[in-house]
Amino acid sequence: MISPVAHVGEMASYELAALQDLEAISLAQNESAFPMSPAAVTAGRSALEQSTLYPDPDWSSLRQSIANNHKLDPSGILCGAGSMELIGCIIRAYAGPGDTVVGTEYGYAFVATAANQACAIHIKAKEGNLTVSVDEILSTIDKTTKIVFVCNPGNPTGTLIPNEDILRLRSTMPDNVLLVIDQAYAEFADHHQHPQEVFQLAARGDTVVLRTFSKAYGLAGTRVGWGYFPSNILLEARKLLNPNNVSITSQAMATAAMDDQEHMASVVTKTTTIRDKFTHAIRNLGVHVPTSHTNFALLQFDSPQTAQRIDEALKRNKLILRSMGGYGLSNCLRATICKQPTMDRVVAVIKGELQ
Repeated sequence: MISPVAHVGEMASYELAALQDLEAISLAQNESAFPMSPAAVTAGRSALEQSTLYPDPDWSSLRQSIANNHKLDPSGILCGAGSMELIGCIIRAYAGPGDTVVGTEYGYAFVATAANQACAIHIKAKEGNLTVSVDEILSTIDKTTKIVFVCNPGNPTGTLIPNEDILRLRSTMPDNVLLVIDQAYAEFADHHQHPQEVFQLAARGDTVVLRTFSKAYGLAGTRVGWGYFPSNILLEARKLLNPNNVSITSQAMATAAMDDQEHMASVVTKTTTIRDKFTHAIRNLGVHVPTSHTNFALLQFDSPQTAQRIDEALKRNKLILRSMGGYGLSNCLRATICKQPTMDRVVAVIKGELQ
């Protein structure tokens, strides 16, 4: 019998949403409710003609577009096949056996998977009211800590901490611990914050900021993420990226999407309008919903039994939400914001079960 290396054999597979019913509407994966920019569609079709070639390994046009729109130095940008690739490379570059990677109680679950792949130990700092706590993170850091991951806005909670808390965390934690700020949903919260305050932390040499095209830009299927890195961290992480990791088509589509900020902003506005109407309706049914700064909402029921009953009722009605038991939130379901008629159906099913 051929056996895997021990730590891989002991790992559980990373679990995505269960979508067995192909006729059902998925509200489980935080995909965009609205189409991508028409410019991205046009760019993708044009780029298909170049598919006999390998893609640009330096993502030159894409990096420049990101830099122009975010007022960043393009040399500090790395692009990945989704931000998941960048997370994995960062952890493998800076953590290994005996090292700890600190996340938060309800932080993005893939960080734990990536830590396990590197034989590092993943530790969760407690959150308060489903919100990242800087003080709890600081109390969790010890001599074995190599990396701290903070997802802001949070997934699966949707909650947000102010930039001042991020800056306090960075200034208080040890300089030899890498801080990674995962801002996959930042476009839904940028109007509440000043993004440059966080991006500027990269100049310290000890902080990375990650973003993605999967959410507000509607390009989940193209698998494009990016990060802003200090030069010393970028050099090491890049060694672990797959060469030619982002396809020609994906680079072209992401570049066009980044350059169409008006379209992205319209998607954010439409999504948040539907989200706020939906969460108001759910709260009126007596269900707790934390204030969301993302394209999803976390529905917190009075018990795991109620959440399961609601989940089953929704599935019978061809609506799939994300169960949160894997995050230790077995009384919760997470609902991706879809177009208004779908959200109205979700409200109706839940109302029928609760009343």
